[in-house]
Amino acid sequence: MNKTIRRASVFTLLLVFALLVRATWLQAYDAKALADSKYNHRNVVEQYAAPLGDIVVGGSPVTGSARTESGDLAYQRDYTDGPLYAPVTGYSSQAFGSTQLEGIYADVLDGTDDRLKNPLNVLTGERQKPGDVLTTIDPAVQKAGFEALGDTKGAAVAIDPATGEILGLVSTPSYDPSAISGASDGEAWRKLLDDPDKPLVNRALRQPLPPGSTFKLVVAAAALEEGLYGSVDERTDSPVPYRLPGSTRDLPNENPSAPCENASIRTALQYSCNNVFGKLAVDLGQDTVREKAEKFGFNDKEQDVPVRAYPSVYPTGMDRAQTALSGIGQFDVTATPLQMAMVSAALANDGVMADPHMVSEVVDSDGDTLESPDRGAHRIVSSSVAEELRSAMVTVVEEGTGSNARIDGVEVGGKTGTAQHGENNSRTPYAWFTSYAHDPASGKRVAVAVVIQDSGAARSEVSGNGLAAPVAEKMMRAALR
Repeated sequence: MNKTIRRASVFTLLLVFALLVRATWLQAYDAKALADSKYNHRNVVEQYAAPLGDIVVGGSPVTGSARTESGDLAYQRDYTDGPLYAPVTGYSSQAFGSTQLEGIYADVLDGTDDRLKNPLNVLTGERQKPGDVLTTIDPAVQKAGFEALGDTKGAAVAIDPATGEILGLVSTPSYDPSAISGASDGEAWRKLLDDPDKPLVNRALRQPLPPGSTFKLVVAAAALEEGLYGSVDERTDSPVPYRLPGSTRDLPNENPSAPCENASIRTALQYSCNNVFGKLAVDLGQDTVREKAEKFGFNDKEQDVPVRAYPSVYPTGMDRAQTALSGIGQFDVTATPLQMAMVSAALANDGVMADPHMVSEVVDSDGDTLESPDRGAHRIVSSSVAEELRSAMVTVVEEGTGSNARIDGVEVGGKTGTAQHGENNSRTPYAWFTSYAHDPASGKRVAVAVVIQDSGAARSEVSGNGLAAPVAEKMMRAALR
């Protein structure tokens, strides 16, 4: 009997000891994790107990905080021109969390960032005032792009080539973040998730698509930089038809009557000659093309502006025929509008790429700077190569396939693209345009890239010049104004 009691006592003591260890573990090690958990409702109550700080565009806030009428959440987020700026702000929802700038700077905007504390807050326990996020977005450029895209499914990005400031970041169709900012907006949320047009997707940053002939600028840069050809006006060794290496298939040109046989790089960009750039990619080799693409930003898995963009991809492990297709922006090459705007921006900035960013400063309630994002720059191509390619891009707009981007009195250069979509190009192609503009009177420059994923137009009406170039023209005009 005593033996049984002893065993029961030891077992009970072990259970008590285990309970004490677990309680100590929870209090000493897991307390912060539990306190910070997204499932801890007290955090949401605290976050929305007072008005949030603002995201600022052009000196004016495009966010606000509205007093709620019921429940334990005192305030909820609201937005000025919500659909216009949603690709920039993201959303802050009591039920569904936060994204993009709202999520990245949530601690600053709700006042919990340690950098906002002062000794008085520590003594009184009073909640510190929230800070604000100042963006580089130009309201006129953003509005021009949004209105020009209209009901189409597409995106556009405008960059100041000299500074890397993102002046416009547009994605359509968009959504109103105010509609999902409350605690009981489940129906609006489900409607957005079920929408086949996927308005929650930020197409400017997070939907890489085949860039088509806009990628020919990267191949041209590699060919000139590597000395394969001395200038954009030197005749290339480019037969028509061009037989894809190791296959029985010829690489066709969009315009069979264009002067593409042995065309110079200038003429090949002007008429978008596939034979020239397919052969250039093969002659350079996939490793050389990939190296140049990566200098422009392809294959970068940590491209933060500060919202993380999905990587644009130049693939590996291709055979020679696939390498030729990659030279015209097909096969498995993909790019975001941000990436293609970066290509034009580097060429417009004399071959130097300034790191793109859309936040200029994060400040406290007194306007004092908490952080100013790093703004680096690095050379992509030589000054002479950049000048040669700008000259060829101007020819594309003045005499070639990019005529809808012209602006009187302004130097405009660009490259159109129409990328195949679906197996054997069975679906409506994507229309692209990447460009830069320089106003000699003011010295202002801007680079813009546009993709039209689906305009509803007939297949025969889809072209970079017809659909994407007019959007770029309006954004460039707004930026230079």
